Amino acid sequence: MNAHKLTSHLRIDHYGDFWLTDAIRPAQTHDITPSEGYRLESYRDPRNSLHVPVLAAAVSREKLFDVFLDMLDHLGDIVDVVLETSHDTQGEDHRDLFRERIDLAVLKSCFCDFEDLLLHDGCAGVAVLATTEPVEVQFDEHKLLLVYGGNLKPYQQVLASAGVPCDNQMKLITEGEHLHSSHARYRQEFEQLCRRLGVGEAAERVSW
Repeated sequence: MNAHKLTSHLRIDHYGDFWLTDAIRPAQTHDITPSEGYRLESYRDPRNSLHVPVLAAAVSREKLFDVFLDMLDHLGDIVDVVLETSHDTQGEDHRDLFRERIDLAVLKSCFCDFEDLLLHDGCAGVAVLATTEPVEVQFDEHKLLLVYGGNLKPYQQVLASAGVPCDNQMKLITEGEHLHSSHARYRQEFEQLCRRLGVGEAAERVSW
């Protein structure tokens, strides 16, 4: 691969009106053009006869963090949180660090202090879970917003208010070859976030 062409490619951070964060880029020979929108699908686990509605959204960088925070408001006053990291790995696995029962206002304030990390580190993600019903909001390493739950309408309304359209035919950046980006300072900031939230290794990740 030509190093100059790769460097030039990695500098491309927008496609039309859709802006990517620094965390992720399509591969140089990508066949999916990133775009803003969301789609509705289902998570199925035949072993447990489980079928969960899922909302998957790609939101332009300038409003992504605010949309994420607005979605959290629908989870209730007390939530559980999982910090996800693939630092110090080959990118194929990640560790989950879990904190039970934290005040949502406190959690959102903490997230705001680490906004740059959450937006631009391609090796860090978070998931916030309601404690009163089975609903989970993920802000993953690809900087996609994923919502798992029986009633997705409140989250659709948040996206509609932000001007994010529904497009059930859209392709997500994860469905093509893509590159993650991180930095040594983000590894340190992630550790600081862990300490702030008092997270620990999850014995078993809450899963659908």
